[in-house]
Amino acid sequence: MTSVAKKTAESLRALGVKYVLGVPSGNWVDFMEGLRTTEGIEFVLVSNEAAGGFMADVCWRLTGQIAACFGTFGPGACNLSTGVCCAFLDRSPMLVLADEMSDTMLPRITQMNIDHQSLFKPITKEQTRLQADQVKTTFYSAFQKAVAEVPGPVYIGLPAGIGTQPAAEEDVELPASIPLPPPKPEALEQMRELWLEARQPVMAVGITALRSHVRSLVRQAAEKFKIPVVQTPMAKGMISEDHPAYAGVLAHALGNHVGLTHQQADLVMGVGYDPVEINYEDWMPDVPLIHIDTIPADIDRQRFPVRCDVVGDLKKSLEYLLDIQGPAKIWDFEALAQRRSAMFAALSASADRFDPRTVLAGLREKLPKNGIMTCDVGAHLHLIGQAWKTYSPECQIMTNGGSSMGFGIPAAIAAKLCLPQRDIVCVTGDGGFLMMAGEMATAARLGTKVVFVVMSDQNLSLIRIKQERKNYPGYGTPLIRDEQTTSPSVSSSVFGVPVLTARNSSDYYSALDEAFASTGPVIIEAFVRKEDYADLILQGNK
Repeated sequence: MTSVAKKTAESLRALGVKYVLGVPSGNWVDFMEGLRTTEGIEFVLVSNEAAGGFMADVCWRLTGQIAACFGTFGPGACNLSTGVCCAFLDRSPMLVLADEMSDTMLPRITQMNIDHQSLFKPITKEQTRLQADQVKTTFYSAFQKAVAEVPGPVYIGLPAGIGTQPAAEEDVELPASIPLPPPKPEALEQMRELWLEARQPVMAVGITALRSHVRSLVRQAAEKFKIPVVQTPMAKGMISEDHPAYAGVLAHALGNHVGLTHQQADLVMGVGYDPVEINYEDWMPDVPLIHIDTIPADIDRQRFPVRCDVVGDLKKSLEYLLDIQGPAKIWDFEALAQRRSAMFAALSASADRFDPRTVLAGLREKLPKNGIMTCDVGAHLHLIGQAWKTYSPECQIMTNGGSSMGFGIPAAIAAKLCLPQRDIVCVTGDGGFLMMAGEMATAARLGTKVVFVVMSDQNLSLIRIKQERKNYPGYGTPLIRDEQTTSPSVSSSVFGVPVLTARNSSDYYSALDEAFASTGPVIIEAFVRKEDYADLILQGNK
C-alpha cells in the first residue's frame, strides 16, 4: 500500500502545489522522500522557517497556486508561525504543516512538545490533524478552505511516525472552486441611489480587488465617471501613476498630500477594500460609504451611519455600477493633476544628494517595466508605497496587513522561483536584512538571480522617527554601537553572495550595472541617512 508520506506528496501535487518550503526534521524525512519521488513537486530548504511561510505566501500571489510550508515540533513551528501570521493578515492561502507528537505522547510532558493546534488557531482559518485513513480528504478539504473567501492559511498537524504508515484508499474528488454569490438586488439599488446623489465621490481600491481581477473594471469606472482613485499599499498598480484618475496611496509617504483629494469627497466607494491594511476611520471624511467586497465593511457604525454593503462577486457589482446613467461628477481633474505632480516632485531624487530617493530612482530606471520588486518593512517601505512607479499590481510585492520585518528577502527568492524569466529585485533596510541574512545561503544555493538592495542607515529608522516626533531620545534603535563605523552587513560576501557598496550616486549606478549583469544573487549596500526620511513619511492621512 502507498504510505501516508507518499500519499501526502501526491495529494499536494494534485492540488497544484509545486513547492513545500521549510527546515526538515527527523519525522519529516519520510515526507521528503515522498516529495523526492513525486514528479512536479519540490522541497525547498530555507534557513529560517519564517522564510518558508513568507515564500509560500508569495508563490500564491504570483501564480495563483498555493504552496505549503513546514516546521518541526515546538521552536520550528513557532518560527514558522511568523510567516503564517503574515500570510493570514495579508489574505494569502497556504497549507501549513508541522510535526506533532503521537497520540500517546501528545498529552505528555516531553521535549519540544507544545500545543500546535492552539498555536496556529488565531493565525489560520482552520486547524486539523492528519490521519492515515483520511490523507486525501484532509488535504483536499484544507485546500478548499484555504482558497475560499477570505483566503488564508490552513494548518495540518503531522503526528510523529505517521509518514510510514499505510494510507487508506479514498474515493475523493478534487475540490471544486466555490463561486461567490451575486450581490443582493436591494444592495445594488441602494448603491445606485447613493451614487446618483453624490457629486464628488472618491474610489478607494484594496487587496480584495487585486485578487478578484477587476483592474479593468476599476479603470473603466474611474474613466466613465471621472472620479479620483486612491489605493491601499498592497493594491498598488491597480491604477497606474500616470493615469489621470490616480490620486495616490493611502497611509504612506506624503499621505497628507493624498488627503488633499479624498477629504473633498462627499462619498467614498471602497472596492475590495480590506481594513486590515488601514481602517476606513483613519482617513475617511464623515461621508456615506459604499463598500463593494466579499464581506461587509468593518467600520465605526456610530460615526458612519450611512453605509451600503454590496457583498458578493466584485465583477457583478462593478458591472452594475458601470451601467448606471446619471449626471457627470464635478471633480476638478486639472487640480488633481497639479496635486499629483507636486507630490511626485517632492518624492523625486535630487541631483546633488545621495539618499533613499536616489536609490529608488536608480533602481526603477534599471528594472524593466515587467520586473518585480519586493520590499521589506521599515521607513523605506513608506517611501516605496508612494514613490515607486508600479506598472502592474504583481510588479510590487509588499506586506501591509501582516507588516512583518524580514519579508522582503524570502519574497524575492520565491518570486524568482515562480517567475524565473522575470527580473527580480528586493529593497530592504539593514534591520530587515539582519533578520533574514541567512537566506542569502538559500539564494546562493538555488542560484536565484536577485539584486538585493540594502538601505543601510544603521538604525531602525521608522521607530527612530516616531521617537523624535514625541521628543524622545534615540534609545533602543541603533543597529551598531558607533554610527561612524561600517554596518554589520558590510563584507565582500554574505554566505557566498557578493556585496557591492555605494556611498554616492556614481558608485551606486556602477553597482547596479554590475549586479544586473551578474548571473546570480548580488547585494548592494547603499549607505543613506535616517534623517532623509523624516520630512516624507508619517505625515498623517488627512
